[in-house]
Amino acid sequence: MKTWTRVAIVGFVIVSALAFAEGPEQQFGSLGDFKLESGELIRDCHMGYRTFGQINSEKSNIVIVPTWATGTTAQMAGQFGPGKLVDTTKYYAIALDALGNRVSSSPSNSSLQPHMKFPKFTIRDLVNSQYQWLTEVPHIRHVKAVIGASMGGMQTFQWLVAYPDFMEKAIPIVGSPRLAPYDLLFWQTEQDAITSDPTWNPGGYTEQPATTLAAELSHLVATTPERFNQVNTWEQVAEVIARGKQSAAKIDANNHMRQDEAMMAQDVSAPFGGSIERAARAARAKVLIISSATDHTVTPGPALDFAKLIHAQVLELANNCGHHAAECDGAKVNATVAAFLDQ
Repeated sequence: MKTWTRVAIVGFVIVSALAFAEGPEQQFGSLGDFKLESGELIRDCHMGYRTFGQINSEKSNIVIVPTWATGTTAQMAGQFGPGKLVDTTKYYAIALDALGNRVSSSPSNSSLQPHMKFPKFTIRDLVNSQYQWLTEVPHIRHVKAVIGASMGGMQTFQWLVAYPDFMEKAIPIVGSPRLAPYDLLFWQTEQDAITSDPTWNPGGYTEQPATTLAAELSHLVATTPERFNQVNTWEQVAEVIARGKQSAAKIDANNHMRQDEAMMAQDVSAPFGGSIERAARAARAKVLIISSATDHTVTPGPALDFAKLIHAQVLELANNCGHHAAECDGAKVNATVAAFLDQ
């Protein structure tokens, strides 16, 4: 995904009374053996993070930003600064690398649980790991907001119901509280493309499987036919696929599988007996939901339904950019987020 979508503890320093390293450079924190919802453990679990801006004396300007699927905090760096998604002249952003993204503990970097030995995790596990680190290392108990796009938006919905008093505001962007059937079909197709490739070798491959199919699927659903036809000529299609194949080859398939599985299992109502209404009643933060009417990757229906239940503010983008709608309407999105945070 592009801008919007697609180790042990290092020496912590004390800055602004927070006991963890600050700055946009890559940092790591340890969770020890982290227990998942399933009861399994991620051994020697570590989490990557970066910080942007300055924390104020009241520690009241903290914004948490989790990564999208396969994304890293390094790829998110352009979203922080004056006039950006998070204005760092006002807010202190902590960007968190989600489990399975190759920076935090992942199938591709775990020596104790490599490849498919790495246990399955859920979106709630991602949030639980972030909560544990935030509360136990920098001892953060409350933040101004949680903001996330795509899988980051799914994590934001989970934050709302799992830790409702942790944040004042939440802004899920092209995310979902529970995936729609069409979304499940897409993610299952991605998984089948990987596992049906002869090179898959149940996760023990020597070269990344299904990179061509992954590139083609991404281009089919990431935007709209209208947009794709606007920005590409007939002659460019083969080149677009080739570039996409090169990008796909950089994403470890085992990591991709585990994060896909987490998204497919996304359901904020699970701890509430399957009742989305009960899950909505658990939410206490003020919420701005940003959706794309043309999104074929994470279709907007479940997010908009949830918005009605929690009386959230909604910004529905109607451009033809599909899942990248927030990128195409960046100025509008950034201005709306800034106004919402300043309320």
